[in-house]
Amino acid sequence: MLEFLKKMTEWVLQKEEEAAKNCKISIEDIEKQIAIVKEKREKLQQECQENIEELNKIIGRLESIKNIELVKCNKN
Repeated sequence: MLEFLKKMTEWVLQKEEEAAKNCKISIEDIEKQIAIVKEKREKLQQECQENIEELNKIIGRLESIKNIELVKCNKN
């Protein structure tokens, strides 16, 4: 599904580029699209950063659990 969306997006961008070359697209429409995509990018960056932070917490806890196991259970 994602690949389909990528191809559709590329197709739309090609059509808009052709329209721009023929002066058939308004600058306001392009500016709106740029603003929308930048807003989505910022939201996605924030979500990704939050997910990375959560994963780092989980890794930290798992490392702690591993250390407990090593200290308490692997005494030779």
